Amino acid sequence: MERKQKKYDRAYMRMAQEWAKLSYCKRKQVGAIIVKGRMIISDGFNGAPSGFDNCCEDKEGNTNWYVLHAEANAILKVASSTQSCKNSTLYITLSPCKECSKLIHQSGIKRVVYSQAYKDTSGIQFLEKAGVETAHLKIQE
Repeated sequence: MERKQKKYDRAYMRMAQEWAKLSYCKRKQVGAIIVKGRMIISDGFNGAPSGFDNCCEDKEGNTNWYVLHAEANAILKVASSTQSCKNSTLYITLSPCKECSKLIHQSGIKRVVYSQAYKDTSGIQFLEKAGVETAHLKIQE
């Protein structure tokens, strides 16, 4: 069972990596996939909200404050559908920040698999404290 799960984890993470390539952000492209019962219920990548220019950085190269993170985009997509994140798994190419970790926990996601660790690991620490299973799965591109 565990071996089969690892196989699925790697496949979903590769999909999240492909999704990250759709981002217009120059500094960092991040992709997310939400899976429930072996079915992809949502996807997302970091970028500007609907109706805004697909420009993530200002003239100095800093990320604009209104840019949505990949996991937030994926969770919001589920929120506007008939699906629920309850007991699902989030596959994300970069571990979540503090703010997104609150959204992940509150949305009912029970497992987070990430490929790269974000410089601030307090998001992962919060999720673990909240009882969300986390796994670091390094995948070569």
